[in-house]
Amino acid sequence: MPETKIFSGSNTPYLAEKIAKAYGQTLGNLTLAKFSDGEMSPSYNESIRGCNVFLIQSTNPSADNLLELCLMIDAAKRASAYKVCAVIPYFGYARQDRKDRPRVSIAAKLIANMLTSAGADRIMTCDLHAGQIQGFFDIPLDHLNGSAIFVPYLKSLDLGNLIFASPDVGGVGRTRAYAKHFEVDMVVCDKHRKRANEVASMQVIGDVEGKDVVLVDDLVDTAGTMCKAANILLDKGANSVRAISTHGVLSGKAYQNIEKSQLSELVITDTIPAKNESSKIKVLSVADLFAKAIHAVTGNTSISSLFI
Repeated sequence: MPETKIFSGSNTPYLAEKIAKAYGQTLGNLTLAKFSDGEMSPSYNESIRGCNVFLIQSTNPSADNLLELCLMIDAAKRASAYKVCAVIPYFGYARQDRKDRPRVSIAAKLIANMLTSAGADRIMTCDLHAGQIQGFFDIPLDHLNGSAIFVPYLKSLDLGNLIFASPDVGGVGRTRAYAKHFEVDMVVCDKHRKRANEVASMQVIGDVEGKDVVLVDDLVDTAGTMCKAANILLDKGANSVRAISTHGVLSGKAYQNIEKSQLSELVITDTIPAKNESSKIKVLSVADLFAKAIHAVTGNTSISSLFI
């Protein structure tokens, strides 16, 4: 069996170290040099010939994170790695997965092409914004599910009148999966946007009177939708509102919005580096989940046991 080596890009070394430790080894030795104008030049400081190489890097903006990952993949292929797997905890640009208006890019497909052209043999990621993005790739893709992280945490809270809520119609399938697992009901917050990151109106479909509501989403950006949904749900008689979201993008005034909101807490994972701290934000780690997936890939075993 080929030797396994794990390397980290410059964006997520904190998570890569935890994944490598959970897997049972240390991170490989990699230099990420830059010219004075910002041009990147990654190089491996140890032999990876004939190895299964796992490169860990979330591709949230800036675009340097994506380009750096592509250069790492290319360098690994040219160093005669046996297989190169791009481990992308947060797959950036996934919100642009279709032409929803004229003359726009389908960025998710473009990035799939870039990673494949760079030489990736496999992709491993978690909670894509839209599941159909898997079809943009012609190479194997392991799509891990954040429910393996959130379900045990929610069970530990022992909420008596639990109900799940989707912050928009697009997230109904994701929310329904949680409701089915816990054998409880769900509601939908139907929203209309004026433009990106700005909600014009929202209404609740379903009854939340006296319920402990858990909002479910794949990512939280400015937190505008999440906070507006929490306020409306409480106005409708909910006992409490908390949210779970795999990817804490948290840009703009997100931290201020969350602190001022009526959310009991926002639970995210460490797929993206945290910019600040907040008393209302709890961070869970996906390190064990990815380490188990890497074990399954290198051992040619199923990853089905990682799904709840």
